[in-house]
Amino acid sequence: MAEFQTGSTLKVSPTPIPGLLRLDLPVHADNRGWFKENWQRAKMIALGLPDFEPVQHNISFNADVGVTRGIHAEPWDKFISVATGRVFGAWVDLRAGDSFGAVYSCQVDPGVAIFVPRGVGNSYQTLEPGTAYSYLVNAHWSPEASYTNLSLADETVAIDWPIGLAEATLSDKDKSHPRLADVTPIAPTASKRVLVVGSNGQLGRELLRQLPAAGYRVTGVGRPDFDISDARQVSQLDWSAYDVVINAAAWTDVDGAETPDGRRACWLTNAVGPANLARAAVTHDLTLVHLSSDYVFDGSRAMHTEDEPPSPLGVYGQSKAAGDAAVASVPRRYLVRTGWVVGDGKNFVRTMAGLAAKGVDPAVVDDQFGRLTFTADLAAGIIHLLETNAEFGCYNLTNSGDPMSWYQIAGLIYQMTGHDPGRVSPVSTERYFAGRQGAPRPTNSTLDLAKIAATGFVPAPAIERLRQYLAAGSPVHRV
Repeated sequence: MAEFQTGSTLKVSPTPIPGLLRLDLPVHADNRGWFKENWQRAKMIALGLPDFEPVQHNISFNADVGVTRGIHAEPWDKFISVATGRVFGAWVDLRAGDSFGAVYSCQVDPGVAIFVPRGVGNSYQTLEPGTAYSYLVNAHWSPEASYTNLSLADETVAIDWPIGLAEATLSDKDKSHPRLADVTPIAPTASKRVLVVGSNGQLGRELLRQLPAAGYRVTGVGRPDFDISDARQVSQLDWSAYDVVINAAAWTDVDGAETPDGRRACWLTNAVGPANLARAAVTHDLTLVHLSSDYVFDGSRAMHTEDEPPSPLGVYGQSKAAGDAAVASVPRRYLVRTGWVVGDGKNFVRTMAGLAAKGVDPAVVDDQFGRLTFTADLAAGIIHLLETNAEFGCYNLTNSGDPMSWYQIAGLIYQMTGHDPGRVSPVSTERYFAGRQGAPRPTNSTLDLAKIAATGFVPAPAIERLRQYLAAGSPVHRV
């Protein structure tokens, strides 16, 4: 049996590469051999190892001394060790930032393990025959994907291999890897894999446009292919393929929610669905972004803050409040509260512009106040929270500016499209719904934006976005 140092204390230590951790493992030896706890989640997490939730365990057996593999930087975390034998390990940070090109190396025997974060290049050289190199990973390799690599012989990082590469055993593929000067640094968000639920909606479509441009790998799903209210379907999804899930799905037929059939459908999508996603997020350690609504409040306050207790008036608001409560159980969550959304799809602005063009003179309620929210800014705000690693919690997010009534906004739409705003007449909510069923609505939907502004994100004025939206005849894009 090869000799190596044994110890009795598990130890996790940092290295010069941020996030790359060395673990000294207790190895218990006697005349029969040795035993070690190679992976012990509870103990290791308590000492600072990320709870990276491995999904696959691989073992690479190397028959001879001098077998050299790497330098590979895949978009997942690794936990490497050896079951038998000994290797010289070398790691190079290939992530964008001040530590790009930083190197750490050490010998790895059964008493040592290394946690390798995403974007850090991993390589090793065997020092004993019959070495079994073991590694846990938290994502599955794909033959269609392209991964970042670095030449084992790169002169810049200058790894001091115990056995010269001319005498070592390398694959032709590893020999062809580029030098550091030709490696594109891995962007901080390049490894973030996002699932957008409700991708067919106004916000969903805008997220599918903005997220890839920000460096995210995005998958969009929606009904009927994926139903978040189906607990079995949600539980069977391969969540290991994602880091972030954004729930942009919602039942938004406020008046329809007051009917028997609508009430059931509304609760399934707005309450049961978020609860299922929350359970998946907790189980798989995902970041959950959930869209909430101004309808969780009764509108009795001039300005609604994030910490205001819910006070919904109707079924829709009640279902959204229930969904918010379920999401509150997720440690890694951004609950984004918004309202009066305008984007690529059916919305109030398009409806009013269409009526103006057709010569219709509408009566519009003048006793409900709030701010429009354009999906260009709503999506950008969500990405801002993710990119800046803002503190988890609830954030109000609408466009900025003075609150306006629906009647005032309708008048502006008529004016901005070259029509007489006097064609729009004011009407109270009570009178508007006289003789027909309508859900109760909050009088004041204005959300306080101070908290998200404090993170560095300041939404554009609603009137400015409205003018751009109407001039373009399509959704505006935040620049």
